[in-house]
Amino acid sequence: MTCGSVDDGKSTLIGRLLFECGAVPEDELAALHEDSRRHGTQRGEPDYALLVDGLSAEREQGITIDVAYRYFAGPERSYIVADTPGHEQYTRNLATAASRAELALLLVDARKGIVTQTRRHLHIASLFGVGRAVLLVNKMDAADYSEAAFRPLEAEFSRLADRHGIEAIAIPVSALKGENLTSPSSRMGWYHGPTLLSFLETVPPPESADTPFRMPVQWVNRAGFRGFCGTIAGGFVSPGSEVRILPGGQKSIVSRVVTMDGELETAKAGQAVALVLADEVDCTRGSVIAAAYAPPEVADQFEVDLVWMDEEPLLPGRSYLLKLGAATVGATITELKHQVDIDSGQHVAARTLELNGIAVASVSLDRPLPFAPYLESRELGGFILIDRISNATSGAGMIRFALRRSHNIRWQHLEVSRDAHAAIKNQRAKVVWFTGLSAAGKSTIANIVERKLLALGKHTFLLDGDNLRHGLNRDLGFTDADRVENIRRAGEVARLMADAGLIVLCAFISPFRAERRMIRQLLPPGEFIEVFVDVPLKEAEKRDPKGLYRKARAGQLPSFTGIDSPYEVPEQAEIRIDTTSLSAEEAAELVVEAVLR
Repeated sequence: MTCGSVDDGKSTLIGRLLFECGAVPEDELAALHEDSRRHGTQRGEPDYALLVDGLSAEREQGITIDVAYRYFAGPERSYIVADTPGHEQYTRNLATAASRAELALLLVDARKGIVTQTRRHLHIASLFGVGRAVLLVNKMDAADYSEAAFRPLEAEFSRLADRHGIEAIAIPVSALKGENLTSPSSRMGWYHGPTLLSFLETVPPPESADTPFRMPVQWVNRAGFRGFCGTIAGGFVSPGSEVRILPGGQKSIVSRVVTMDGELETAKAGQAVALVLADEVDCTRGSVIAAAYAPPEVADQFEVDLVWMDEEPLLPGRSYLLKLGAATVGATITELKHQVDIDSGQHVAARTLELNGIAVASVSLDRPLPFAPYLESRELGGFILIDRISNATSGAGMIRFALRRSHNIRWQHLEVSRDAHAAIKNQRAKVVWFTGLSAAGKSTIANIVERKLLALGKHTFLLDGDNLRHGLNRDLGFTDADRVENIRRAGEVARLMADAGLIVLCAFISPFRAERRMIRQLLPPGEFIEVFVDVPLKEAEKRDPKGLYRKARAGQLPSFTGIDSPYEVPEQAEIRIDTTSLSAEEAAELVVEAVLR
């Protein structure tokens, strides 16, 4: 992979390598030169980025959006190079390339030196297991091919690479002129190291780790035979191999190894196969078939390295989807242990994680998954986080290890079920969630609903946002992260009360759809009733029984919902109450009817 800051010459480097290695005809290169002069840099220099077949063109806005892969052949080897964008907002593309790369070519401008983006890219490369890096001090032609411009950068990079445990060298080059790329530069006689291509030709290939057999199941074939399809992540498998299916733990024997080209006696890492097992086992997409003698661990809580890729900040306590291999589960970041300061390398405290932030965190899943630490297996240790609402990729992570509590804590079977708890109360457990702006009337209506249900002999409990902040949530403020945690705790309490068979009435502003959806998903279908107590902001401000809007407008109450913090209107609430046209009593009747249905 090539990486580095904007305009340091990544695409130019690849273009020159392709040309020098005969991948681009000279007449085409001349045309590219002319095209580059019209659309390229302000200096009017030829830009080898303008290659056909998708080398990312830094035309017009000068922004590379996607990762483009190119192929070229040296005297002894062939190479696939990922041209990654240098702009900070496209760090996700760099992470994508790093997850597949074995070596990083990190470019810096000889005149600008190592900058924050250089450090960020090196750090991300190390997180994703890229063990070797080459610092290419580019544009040496613009620095008069001076040794004095090169040596300080070489020394600084050596220190950075040592900090990350990366093997590294530095090479002074001019991608524009082709200096020190495929042949030694006559203009830099003071440099006695290898050219870029000669170094690449001598780098030892990655060793094939002697790992036990493991294959994440991507698809179950039922056409003609029942085969479990996937790409082998490690080890090898043959007919007769004893395997274990995870997370369930069932054992079986491989009876056939099938490919599109016929059956195999042995299949190894990297091959796509379908395995036919001797027994009927519970094995679906997301399961892992592994050697029975050395199966991977199964856990639901991990310490991870995390790279955040979303413009919306990470909020601990918010529910995301986690995709590991072919498995997708619900996940919550339970703790940000520390964020990494890219410039200093120091660990700093953080409550949230912004775009391009890098942190060590704890993550909790809603069910156990088979895994391996990322440094042992990219396939079983690397994951992405997906926003539940937008379906966008929010972050990428690498599992370090399972948390000890993941192995020590198990669900305890309870003899008395939630249905039994509700039946003895002659009712069905439900959670009625009142949401809306401050002063909308949530607590007023909820109190009337509870009074009416009590008169009907129903067993209820009212959880009010202000009351919980006097006890359970007294440690929380009103930042977005604190609001998420406030609702997460309230939702867990509501679920426990519903498990006891109660009708639970919850009155919380709960401004974010993601948390309201999370609570809905905690409960069986039909047991969550969302009540949107709708009031125009002007009307809420007019009521303002606590004087909160007045303080917020005066700047005395930051992060107040509706003023300088958003309220996300429910999209599919079971009940919408317009408090400008309905009295509190009338609204309560609507809710009671819905509860008793």
